[in-house]
Amino acid sequence: MEKRNRYTSEFKTKVVLEVLREEQTVNEIASKYELSPVMISRWKAEFLERASTVFEKKTSETEKMKKEYEAKQERLEKLVGQLTVEVDWLKKKSGLK
Repeated sequence: MEKRNRYTSEFKTKVVLEVLREEQTVNEIASKYELSPVMISRWKAEFLERASTVFEKKTSETEKMKKEYEAKQERLEKLVGQLTVEVDWLKKKSGLK
């Protein structure tokens, strides 16, 4: 039984971009890289389907960073509140207040 080939995303992108340039037919490109034309057509369809997410990625990264920042801010505010209570308690117990 033959082992399945695994292709990198860079290779797939290279092949799909060649198809989109329309300098050669899908069949010519398939024979050039020894691939099935059906596989190349699937890659092309997937590429075009997900193309819009390329520009959304920055937004999702920004949102992720914003959530991390807000979580850190919340944790630090909680810590400041806890330390303030502890300092007040220690002052009261030591008789400094």
